Order: sequence, then structure tokens, then C-alpha cells
Amino acid sequence: MKAAPLAHISIRNLYKVFGDDPERAIELDQQGKTRGEIQEETGCVVAVSDANVDIEKGETFVVMGLSGSGKSTLIRMINRLFDISGGEVLINDRDVAKMNREELRQLRMTGASMVFQHFGLFPHRTVIDNAAYGLEVQGVSKRERRERGAEALKMVGLEGWESRFPRELSGGMQQRVGLARALATDSEILLMDEAFSALDPLIRREMQDHLIELQRELHKTIVFITHDLNEAMRLGDRIAVMRDGKIDQIGTAEDILTRPANEYVAAFIQDVDITRVLTAANIMRRPRSTVSVSDGPHVAMRKLEEVHETELYVIDRQGKLAGVVRDQDLATAARRGDTSCQNALSTDYPQAEPDTSLADLFNIATGYTVPIAVVSEGRLVGVIPRVSLLESMSTAEGGVSGNAE
Repeated sequence: MKAAPLAHISIRNLYKVFGDDPERAIELDQQGKTRGEIQEETGCVVAVSDANVDIEKGETFVVMGLSGSGKSTLIRMINRLFDISGGEVLINDRDVAKMNREELRQLRMTGASMVFQHFGLFPHRTVIDNAAYGLEVQGVSKRERRERGAEALKMVGLEGWESRFPRELSGGMQQRVGLARALATDSEILLMDEAFSALDPLIRREMQDHLIELQRELHKTIVFITHDLNEAMRLGDRIAVMRDGKIDQIGTAEDILTRPANEYVAAFIQDVDITRVLTAANIMRRPRSTVSVSDGPHVAMRKLEEVHETELYVIDRQGKLAGVVRDQDLATAARRGDTSCQNALSTDYPQAEPDTSLADLFNIATGYTVPIAVVSEGRLVGVIPRVSLLESMSTAEGGVSGNAE
């Protein structure tokens, strides 16, 4: 039996208690006392209670909750900005609680970089010097850190801005510098605490898009903290929902939308814009049939008849999507005596990627009768008939069920 992959970050029975008697507070918590009862009896606040989660390498793991839920405290224990009151945090199977001062310093400089809500840029330093600051702390030579800083700035779309100062940049651009600073150290882990919360909605959306694109290329392990459900649903491979220091549910966006763990989670997701969360991958299905580019028009028409369709997608010899054929064009090709369907091939069809949102799919489908082709790296991975699109929209408009399972 193949062993499960080792989690990049493992959090086990983790507690953070603020106050003078954390042991007693943890004991009362384990007895089932509420946060308020514990605070009244001990004067301690249980900020994180018995948290358990494994975060895989290359995963974007989002922790969300309202103010006071414990999400920011949780992320600050991963690199031990906050000491651990109980339980453990393992990074690559190493216990963070047992690291000495030098090991912690190395973890924060090269292992787990942090991006905060407030940009934290030095106003008297240029953009490139801000981006390379972490490398300067590491003792990297000026030449190397400027090269790596410039490369990181290019990644975040700030090439050409190296010699400017933070005051000359917009809020979104300043946050990009903060992200570049984290990327320049080439840490395996990015800890992002409400990183986009201070930005206006349009710039925030742009930063989300940029992070998604960067993650496709870099495959970092990202722990992202937010109080915004739509942001969590958009960014997270998986999401943890926190309340009063406890994790109520961990799952994919679809898990949480369709199977909320309790009434709190169901109420929390009530106003989410499902059309921005559900994607082509959620509603697509396998094509009932396809045509090979080498098929003759008679063979192609026979395939259309078998599945009672008037249009089918065509796959080339390399397995890539070549186009679509329609019954009328095939009939014309057959009358001409064509031996392949190449001359009947059309490239006028709706196309989307697996992560295209439901809202965007409706715009793509406008004016077409053929199902949307869902394409990944040139290959047809699924189709979305109009009926599936309409059913999904009906579900979205009806809202998410409030029944907890």
C-alpha cells in the first residue's frame, strides 16, 4: 500500500492561550467550557483551540473567519511569531516549537516568508531595495540581491519600477512590492495575513488574479488568511472556516457551499456569489462522442446520428482540440466526395478553461448552440451543454441550502 505524502505543514491539537494560566485554560477547554466561561474563570483568552490540519506541498490553503475567530493567531504560530501554548506545528516534519533562536531566524528568512495586510515598506528605500530587503538581512551580496529582487519584481508585474519610491506607487503596486519581497527569498511557504484586505475592490481582484497566475507557475505552499468568503472561495484549494478559536469545517469551496458542516457555516455562506465560485470544472461532463480529424464525413455523420446531436468536436492526431463539425457542413463535404472532415471543420465555437467561473461561462456561451468546450493545454477535457449551464444557474439563484449535515 502506497504511503500518503508527508504534509508540508502539519498542525496537531494546536492551542494558543493569552493569559497567565494557559495550562488551566486548555484543561477547561478540553472539558467543553466555552471561551467566555474560560475567560471568566481564569482571565485567559483561548485564541486557538485544538486546531488540526495538514497542508500539502504546493497547496493554497485559506483560513477564513470573522474578526476574533483566531485565524491570524493561527498563521502566526506557523512561524512562531506567537509562541505555542499546546500541541505542535510541524514543517517538513520538524517541530517549530522546539526550534532554537537561530533555527527560527532561518525559518522566517528562508523557509516561510510573510506578507501582511499593511505593506510595511521602507519609505526611504527604492522599490528594488524594498524587494531585496530580506536578502540583505540574510547577508546576500548587493549584486545578487538586486538581481533576485529585480526577478521578483518582474514576477509581480513591476519591471521598470525598480528605482521608484513607495510614495510613487498605488496601494496595489505597494502590495506587489510586499509580495515580491516574499518571493525574492525563494521560500517554500508563503504566509499571507489579510494581504489584500486594505485594497479597494478592483485592485483586490487584480491581486487575486495575479496570485493565482503566480501559483500556477511557482507552486508554493500558501496559507492565506481572509475574512472575505468570495476571496476564500476564489483562491483556496481548500478552506478552513474558524469561529471562536475553533475550526468548524475544512473542505473545498464546493464542499463548504453544498455540504456546510453546521448552521454557523451555512449562515456564513448564505450571501456568497456562487456564480463566482462554481467553475467549468464543477459542471462539465465528458463528451458523448468526438470526431477524429481523419474521419470521413460519412463516419462523422454516423457519430452524430448515434448520439442524436447536430454538432461534435474534432480531435487531431495529437489529441488536441481541432474544431467543431456540424451536420450541414458534413453533408456538403460528403456530396463533394471529401475523404476527411477537414474541409467541414469550423473553429467558431465557445471555449473555456476548467477554472472559468459560472458567471463568465454565460458570456462565453452567448450566440452558440454547441456545448462549451472545456480545454486544458489544448486538450478537450469536458463539455458544458446549455442545459447544464442553465441548471447550474438555477441552483445558484436558488441559493445554498441552509441544512447542515
